[in-house]
Amino acid sequence: MRIILIRHAEPDYSVDSLTEKGFREAELLSKRVKNWEVDRFFASPLGRAQATAAISMKACQAEVTTLDWLQEFYYPIREEGADKTRIAWDFMPAYFTKQDALHDKDKWMYTELMKTGDLAKYYEMVGNGLNEILAEYGYRACGGGLYAVEETAKRDATIVFFCHLGVSFVMLSHLLGIAAPSLWQGFFVAPSSVTVAASEERIAGEAAFRVQMMGDTRHLYEGGEPISSSGYFTDAFQK
Repeated sequence: MRIILIRHAEPDYSVDSLTEKGFREAELLSKRVKNWEVDRFFASPLGRAQATAAISMKACQAEVTTLDWLQEFYYPIREEGADKTRIAWDFMPAYFTKQDALHDKDKWMYTELMKTGDLAKYYEMVGNGLNEILAEYGYRACGGGLYAVEETAKRDATIVFFCHLGVSFVMLSHLLGIAAPSLWQGFFVAPSSVTVAASEERIAGEAAFRVQMMGDTRHLYEGGEPISSSGYFTDAFQK
């Protein structure tokens, strides 16, 4: 079983779509996607993900299913004494590195800060949504990041999600048992990049997922298109 997570191409957040460069990225991505054997495509309802998916769907002559829970993980939190809310995955390193609970896969969403935005509820929503899809292919969550594989499971299935950096890391957190803030703070995937997580069944009937590829942008490199640094606080490596 293979899960492919695609971050939308370079965004124009002012209109929730893509920049001119983003549309070039999406075109190059579509040439890659059309070579895959995909069982189903899913997309976030937000415009930048929809625009990215639409170009690949045209190339693949396929349809995409829109899922509300794939929207960006923008659920707000409020620090004590703060005048404004902010998103839950944007901490200054000097703060985040000293908050041990935010590194704990079982405790981070129950910290006082995260409870101000009811993050546990939204995290569970994403995990449940992903589990429901996996169950359709014969992979049933049984706790601890393990999935019971039914005899009729489609082990060679590939499903693709066009979505966003934040929610992609929530899905990886759910699959891998890593605290979401550790992924949010420690990793970057560029616009239009491809991340692949595949199930391994080392014991018959018992599967766990493992990331094979993360943030891959070979389609941009091969197409002569620079990697976008959108969402990153330094320059993206280009070679």
